Amino acid sequence: MRELSFVLILYTNLVLFALLYVYVHRRRRLIGFHLGMNIAMALGGLVGLSAGIFLIFQYPFHFTAITIVAALGGMGGGALFGALFDYQTMLTGLINGMMMGMMAPMLGAILTDPLFFTVVLEVFICLIIVVLFAAVKRS
Repeated sequence: MRELSFVLILYTNLVLFALLYVYVHRRRRLIGFHLGMNIAMALGGLVGLSAGIFLIFQYPFHFTAITIVAALGGMGGGALFGALFDYQTMLTGLINGMMMGMMAPMLGAILTDPLFFTVVLEVFICLIIVVLFAAVKRS
């Protein structure tokens, strides 16, 4: 049951990131390069962090494969959001997503209380998404 909840949380996070991508894509012409850089870095990192931590909770003995998947997921998320703006932003999102994807499984592997960490992480993710929605709306 606990493993299923981690999969559902990961799926929910990815759906939220996809909805944010659609929202940012519609308003990309109004967003400046500085905000675009912050969006690419934040979302690339959040995708890598979510994928790495929740996958290592689900499959704790597949560390190498999960690190590769999380790094690729973070790179993809950062590159997608960064490509909405310019190549420099895409490169920054790609690199930040890779670094977070590499570090997230290490963090997930050493946690002793995954439930408490999941709650805190989800609160942070929701706050970041709300701030990004507000920033894009105000731009």
